[in-house]
Amino acid sequence: MRSDDPRPWNVGAGGVTLSVRLTPKGGRDAIDGIDTLADGRSVLKVRVRAAPTEGEANEALRRLIAKVLGIPAREVTLTAGATSRIKRLAIAGDGPTLAAALEKICAVR
Repeated sequence: MRSDDPRPWNVGAGGVTLSVRLTPKGGRDAIDGIDTLADGRSVLKVRVRAAPTEGEANEALRRLIAKVLGIPAREVTLTAGATSRIKRLAIAGDGPTLAAALEKICAVR
């Protein structure tokens, strides 16, 4: 992912790869917009009510992303960061359509 791109997702063959900074036990399930990490990478800030035990927060993240994109949760896969706040998700589907939905959710112009 290029550090000068403000979007935390990349469109690829078969879908989108999304970088997320997850806050478990965040009081509510919500997407809080895009943030830039100290190293210049962009991430989608997401909070979930679930605790970070036994994969509950990761599962809540998968379900929230699927819900806001209007796709089945099985299309969202955690590919990196299972025990980290910074996670990478693979979202299966039409890449340009998913990217457009993410832009609308995040109000990226």
